[in-house]
Amino acid sequence: MDDCIKVTSYFGERTFVDGRFFSDALLDLYGSHEIASSMLVRATAGFGLTHHLRTDQTLTMSEDPSVIVVATDLRSRLEPLLPQITAMQPRGMLTVERARLSRGRDAIGSLPDGLGEATRLTIAIGRHERIGGAGTFRAICDVLHRHGVSGASVLVGVDGTVAGRRERARIGRRNRSVPATVIAVGRRDRIEAASPAVHGLLQEPTITVERVRVCKRDGEVFGRPDALPDHDASGLGVWQKLTIFTSESHLHQGEPVHRAIVRRLRETNARGATVLRGAWGFHGEHAPMGDRWWQLGRSVPVVTVVVDTPAYIAAHFDVVDELTTEHGLVISEMVPAMRYFGSGVDHGGIELAEHDY
Repeated sequence: MDDCIKVTSYFGERTFVDGRFFSDALLDLYGSHEIASSMLVRATAGFGLTHHLRTDQTLTMSEDPSVIVVATDLRSRLEPLLPQITAMQPRGMLTVERARLSRGRDAIGSLPDGLGEATRLTIAIGRHERIGGAGTFRAICDVLHRHGVSGASVLVGVDGTVAGRRERARIGRRNRSVPATVIAVGRRDRIEAASPAVHGLLQEPTITVERVRVCKRDGEVFGRPDALPDHDASGLGVWQKLTIFTSESHLHQGEPVHRAIVRRLRETNARGATVLRGAWGFHGEHAPMGDRWWQLGRSVPVVTVVVDTPAYIAAHFDVVDELTTEHGLVISEMVPAMRYFGSGVDHGGIELAEHDY
């Protein structure tokens, strides 16, 4: 497996640069450089530095919904683009994270040292790829569930690159190759055991693995987020991320858990939060489920992402812990570089911090 980085841009869909949508400019950049994997995903709720909430419950969502663009490739290919990306992006937030990349037909096999006991596995696929008449993402989730992986969620994009090719959703087309991702979290031994079967389902595998800490699952706390310093030995900022995997149908006192989390985090002055609705997934012992055309209610997975300083993440975890008494999967991980800017604020940077923990 090769060293790579993951670059995630958070911004409003109607963010413009040089008279065009920033998302188009960014994905044109990734497409022209044949970046291995990138994907534009529309969020269902989110807020940033101004604490202005955009949600699909209000008209503000249709005016300027929150979106993210995630790109992954070898560090030698993607890192040189960072100055250009930050120069282009007029507002929002950008994070840079380390990962290990596997491409081609060979299964991952034994994971490299340094990933810890828990791992995030991200699998890039075309959103309408099919195996035996069913979606490939469903087959992948079935394999991961059988191997006892803690959870997996499928996110569907509307634009991006797949194996270096630009693929954009268009009305009236099947959009088979438009990017989607399966995000799985589990013990490294179970991820390793599932790898050969997962690879066997894929035509052009692009898979990344990252170190994470599983903090909580279905109400059981395994540990708090790692206690990290605010800066590394050279003075570069160290950041931290909480990711909460729940379902649209999971409630806390009658309110969907993800909405309760966003509301409470805004009240406690978090720097921001982004909510992504998945199409399929599972966590714990629950069988994989998601969108079905005959379904009256929604049991789709929901992914809530919060990035902040380690001290604030510790406080945010207390909020999340209170609101996930029965359901959900909560993980934390180090973010070695983050920059947020706009509304007269420009803080952080794109140089990766070094901290061994």
